[in-house]
Amino acid sequence: MKINGTPYRSVWRPTEDPQSIRIFDQTRFPWEIDILELRDVHAVMHVIRSMQVRGAPLIGAVAAYGLVFALQNDPSNSALHKAAEELISTRPTAINLRWAIERLVTHLQNIPPEERVSAGYQEADAICDEDVKVNEAIGEYGLELIREIWERKGKQGRVNLLTHCNAGWIATVDWGTALAPIYMAHDAGIPVHVWVDETRPRDQGSLLTAWELGSHGVPHTVIVDNAGGHFMQTGDVDMVIVGTDRVTAQGDVANKIGTYLKALAAKDNNIPFWVALPSSTIDWRVKDGVKDIPIEERSSNEVLFMHGITDSGDISRVRIAPEHSPAANPAFDVTPARLVTGLITERGRCDASEAGLKSLFPEE
Repeated sequence: MKINGTPYRSVWRPTEDPQSIRIFDQTRFPWEIDILELRDVHAVMHVIRSMQVRGAPLIGAVAAYGLVFALQNDPSNSALHKAAEELISTRPTAINLRWAIERLVTHLQNIPPEERVSAGYQEADAICDEDVKVNEAIGEYGLELIREIWERKGKQGRVNLLTHCNAGWIATVDWGTALAPIYMAHDAGIPVHVWVDETRPRDQGSLLTAWELGSHGVPHTVIVDNAGGHFMQTGDVDMVIVGTDRVTAQGDVANKIGTYLKALAAKDNNIPFWVALPSSTIDWRVKDGVKDIPIEERSSNEVLFMHGITDSGDISRVRIAPEHSPAANPAFDVTPARLVTGLITERGRCDASEAGLKSLFPEE
């Protein structure tokens, strides 16, 4: 995608320094465009934990390079497995992280140590290139759903979509998951409008999704998290589409906290609730999402404070709760498969069920 007319991926290896990677500091969006240089595994772990890089597919891609960085000084098996464990521990809910690290470990452990760094870079590059193709395919399959809604409406008015959190190109290597169909629909001339949940407490919707959509020229409106149900009741939402950080083998969906409530409201108002994901987000080892998916508990400061830009242009943090009030901050919740209309993957669409997933991925 483009920033000020210049095409970017969300992670890249610069040709002048191919033993490093560049990422955007997503905690500075949309106020500043700050590019970070990473060349050390500990720096990679820091940007993942701090959410300077976030979004399940992008975390996996960046972590893959982090594993390669760890091998530059010590390419031994012990160093390989130690770095893998440390990287996987940085964000426990998003399964793409573990998927990418396990893919690299499997690929590298049978390669002579002296060849591992070069082979690791090639495999990490491949993960990035594949992510772009996968997300483009997700966009095309999701576009069909938006086009069907537009045709059912007699090509009158607009197609109103609601999304939660950020599942756009800056959450992946490029294109995005839930936003890819929206970009394609807009580019195809379908008049789409997006209700953008603010997505407290880190405001990935109001800060990131709104910035992305605005940069691409997609009409959108930021709403508070609790307004989604209201707009569904009034008939102003045609479809809900979200991304996910982990999907179980039976179709349960873990996504940013608040997603479950949107799914309940959609079910009550007979509005389709679709989840867009690459197959790397499917955890075939887990069935019951509510019981078995670990939910990351983040710092209470994310709830007790907010960041924003002042009238004078300064980025500032303000406390929004009484000084001695505690806060709980689960980063994700689980939407049971029964509330999900279907899943959009790079292989097509399917029911959110074990049978539906196996119909697209029989090898699993």
